[in-house]
Amino acid sequence: MIARANAHLPLRALLPVFGRQARSQVKSVTSLASSAYSADDTAPSVRINSASTAGASTPKLGTASTPCLSPHDRLLLSQMLRVDHAGEVAANTIYEAQADVFRRLGDSQTEQLMLEMWSTEKKHLRVVTDILRQHRVTPSKLLPVWSAAGSLLGGVTALLGKEAAMACTEAVETVIGEHYDDQLDHLSSLVNQNDASSRDAGFPHEGVDPSLPLLSSVIKEFRDDELEHLDTAVENDAQQAPAHALLSAVVGWGCRAAIQVAGRY
Repeated sequence: MIARANAHLPLRALLPVFGRQARSQVKSVTSLASSAYSADDTAPSVRINSASTAGASTPKLGTASTPCLSPHDRLLLSQMLRVDHAGEVAANTIYEAQADVFRRLGDSQTEQLMLEMWSTEKKHLRVVTDILRQHRVTPSKLLPVWSAAGSLLGGVTALLGKEAAMACTEAVETVIGEHYDDQLDHLSSLVNQNDASSRDAGFPHEGVDPSLPLLSSVIKEFRDDELEHLDTAVENDAQQAPAHALLSAVVGWGCRAAIQVAGRY
């Protein structure tokens, strides 16, 4: 697979260029991911629906802070949002690196596929950054690590060829799809708890805090987008990659480990 790529550009000539580009990607995406925290934290609540990733019906506005939750649930929600934000940072650098490598290799068709998936991840990052600030959650302290890891993973798999790059997408999106399903289950439980708390407090007409179902709808949209990327990868020969099973296992394990670490740090 490397030999076929070399027909466009010698690998030794490409690697230094990719290294410089990767450093630029880490800086630009990390800057974008943290930009929402440069302003005063007392700013008005964010209209999350204004950053919607699709033309869905307009949801209610989010609130300026996390709804009344137990300390345990508050911690879990913070970890969940921190992981989602870190994941979108990494996804952006993966697709950016892959698109850049395929552009340099002269594979415009695969480059376009990567650019299309990257476009979706850019929207996800903008939305989740707004949500993170809305709920007063600090981002992962390891954002530069996730950015660098994404660039490295994207660049290396792209250098191995289209099939390996698609296998990377397949493995990542499989884990992320499962992760979002788990989050939706947890949010459903929080919605039920919040509704019960309102009734117990003597406010039966207040119902569920609007930020919770809104967050669920956003996560559901993210999940559906990621599963669409998974389908795209399979349709583009992901399972024909050399050592597909090994590559998928390694990437999947890395994603699961990153999820555990990003929630805590």
